[in-house]
Amino acid sequence: VDGNYCLTCGSDKSLKLWNPHKGTALRTYQGHGYEVLDAAGSFDNSQLCSCGADKTVALWDVATGQVVRKYRGHAGKVNCVQFNEEATIIVSGSIDSTVRCWDCRSRRPDPVQVLDEAKDGVSSVKVSDHEILSGSVDGRVRRYDLRAGQLYSDYIGSPITSVCFSKDGQCALAASLDSTLRLLDKETGELLGEYTGHRSTAYRLDCVLSEQDTHVGSASEDGNVYFWDLVE
Repeated sequence: VDGNYCLTCGSDKSLKLWNPHKGTALRTYQGHGYEVLDAAGSFDNSQLCSCGADKTVALWDVATGQVVRKYRGHAGKVNCVQFNEEATIIVSGSIDSTVRCWDCRSRRPDPVQVLDEAKDGVSSVKVSDHEILSGSVDGRVRRYDLRAGQLYSDYIGSPITSVCFSKDGQCALAASLDSTLRLLDKETGELLGEYTGHRSTAYRLDCVLSEQDTHVGSASEDGNVYFWDLVE
């Protein structure tokens, strides 16, 4: 979260915590039955959440390396996980077309909320103060305003691989399998910018906005990472 640690996960069914400055592995976390598809850290670096092809979402204690809780409820592999800002809720998105919200403090096994508007698998979720942003293979970016109880949906067309909020909270960035990143006005859905030049046609690749919202970044299937000026 603060740039002092790097978290990876993969087909060896484990998560690894790294020191990115030295390139050394600090700890390995094992507890998933199949490949681990996504992982995220809490704001204070004390907890991790992860998800995988075993249809589960796991909450980890960073210090002990132990699974604190496992959440089961998705009907298919879970593609993406994210903590809310206080790390009290884990939000997960699955190939079963749902986004589920899990209470980290509760013992109850059921999700506190299920968002089932997607018509195909959910590939990416991001959480802000009172909003959940999701991207789906159905080609739609959905924004749930939990405070107002509103859903806003924008149709991109091509399957979405990754979404994120801008740091100023005004925009949403979406990556899709037509090798294009799109910057949208969060409130109106207006297309503010398109970014091309990378290759994204088959895999779930991430997109990001830099800390000051000055640059757009994306992975690419040619093995490179691409950056664009937000405003050209």
